[in-house]
Amino acid sequence: MNIFIIGATGFVGGALAHHLSAEGHTVAGLARTATAAADLRARGITPVAGDLDERRPAVLEAALQADAVVYAAQAGQEQETATVQDLTRTLVGTGATLVFLSGSGVLLQRTAGAWSPDVYAEHETFTPEPLAEFRKAAEDTVLAAASEGLRAMVVRPGLIWGPGDHGHTSMIYRSVALTGAACYVGDGLNTYGHVHIDDVTHLFGLALEKGRPGGLYHAVAGEAPNRWIAERVAADLGVETRSVTPEEAAGVWGEFGALVMAASSRIRVVSSRHELGWRPRHTDMLTMVGEDRLRRLAAPGTHLDHVHLDGRASS
Repeated sequence: MNIFIIGATGFVGGALAHHLSAEGHTVAGLARTATAAADLRARGITPVAGDLDERRPAVLEAALQADAVVYAAQAGQEQETATVQDLTRTLVGTGATLVFLSGSGVLLQRTAGAWSPDVYAEHETFTPEPLAEFRKAAEDTVLAAASEGLRAMVVRPGLIWGPGDHGHTSMIYRSVALTGAACYVGDGLNTYGHVHIDDVTHLFGLALEKGRPGGLYHAVAGEAPNRWIAERVAADLGVETRSVTPEEAAGVWGEFGALVMAASSRIRVVSSRHELGWRPRHTDMLTMVGEDRLRRLAAPGTHLDHVHLDGRASS
């Protein structure tokens, strides 16, 4: 299959490009710069020069040449909305495949560190997080196109972890650099369902192989409240844990990071399991505690990349 990945230089898109190439697919990836193009070539991925602004026509042309298109970019609201609308308009009626990477942040709940009993399967209704309404609208645009001659699907993972991630465990290590303690918000019982990057790429492979038009597929393998993560980080570094208020959290992680670190986002897997036969292999996110790359984040003066509502780092 000829597959074009929008976001192939990012955390998820890059892992997906590697996985699909290893499975024998011919993979092309969007490259906004010459440096990005050289990086893709070095990994055996054909670069496509373009972006989601002025050079969007080049992206649409590449999409038309592919058997399947994967949108895995971390773009701004206007870019994502316009690109998804243009992609679906361009591809309807072609019989091609379009898979949109979303995230469980669309159903995030602002619990101020408290536990939430709410957990959602793929097609259960929920009230979208206001800051993610554009992402939910993009999901709806993609799924609606499935009735117009496009094999369109959405993959909605929880917090994605694995080599190079910038999720909750990374952020708690970073809090040690700033405060001397492993921090959590409030009671620290707020919970994001999590999933390893390898299991996410496996789910994409299954969706491309046998997913149905209009399919919505969750990816989650376990849960770990933030307080549990902080306790494990504290034990690893020999420091104390500390509960912070939402206001204090903004000083540690920034306004947006504080929102994410105080929220719950819990999902269940039904369609992914029953329709695609997906089974995660990595179920314990806390096994990453103690990695050298994470310990380095606890050193004063280190930098942490931006975090999105679904816990994925910006590309």
